Amino acid sequence: MGSKEKILMRFATHLTRLRKERGLSIRQLAAAAGLDYSQVQRIEKAKVNIAFTTLVALAQGLEMSVAELLDEFKAPRN
Repeated sequence: MGSKEKILMRFATHLTRLRKERGLSIRQLAAAAGLDYSQVQRIEKAKVNIAFTTLVALAQGLEMSVAELLDEFKAPRN
């Protein structure tokens, strides 16, 4: 398994855990996110690259975390 596949699997596992912690089915998450059920299902099975690996690779190339890379885009806190 290559590094991109490992990243996709890690994200898929994380997304599944978060969804289950919130008591949502894949169908409910898909509806809430405005996505197709099958798309969310493929993401959770690490079957589709949603360009997250590119984001991670850029952060690694810059020797920073993804959070640091996206810090400027973070939603303001109330």
